Amino acid sequence: MPRVLDPVVGGDGVPRNETLLERYDRNLVELLQEVRVVQTGVQVLFAFLLTAPLAARFPTLTEFQKLTYFVTLLATGAAAVLLIAPTAYHRVLFRLGDKEHLLIVANRLTLAGLLCVALSIIGALLLVTDLLFDSGVTVVATTAAAALMCLWCWCLAPLRRRMRISGRAAGAARRA
Repeated sequence: MPRVLDPVVGGDGVPRNETLLERYDRNLVELLQEVRVVQTGVQVLFAFLLTAPLAARFPTLTEFQKLTYFVTLLATGAAAVLLIAPTAYHRVLFRLGDKEHLLIVANRLTLAGLLCVALSIIGALLLVTDLLFDSGVTVVATTAAAALMCLWCWCLAPLRRRMRISGRAAGAARRA
């Protein structure tokens, strides 16, 4: 039986030599590799947060610090669940021929997980900065810088690039 190739053209204008199923396989492998990178950091942060209440200084935290800790703990737990979910989803749907659906769901779970990672990082920095410094300006500046870095690096810069590429593709399609 001959291979039926799906005409997929890369950003360089060169068609890929892969079937639709091969593309789904490649996309799934790429996604799961990306998730593995993030999972390690989330697991380390989660472990730290789970042990923090055992520290001698923990009972002396202010209500704000305790609330920040709890929200950060919840965000980190949610990040871990969301980033592990694509693997579990894949295992449950294994060999059912539903790769397109799996990729769509896994992508959404990963994006939600990354949002929770950003909230975890921002919360952890807020908590530690508030513990270390009496200056509200330092706490706000550090937390705002972390939030802006996550927003730019994980959202705005990639979306900006995506819009540029989509704009070029739409322009090329109109000219053709």
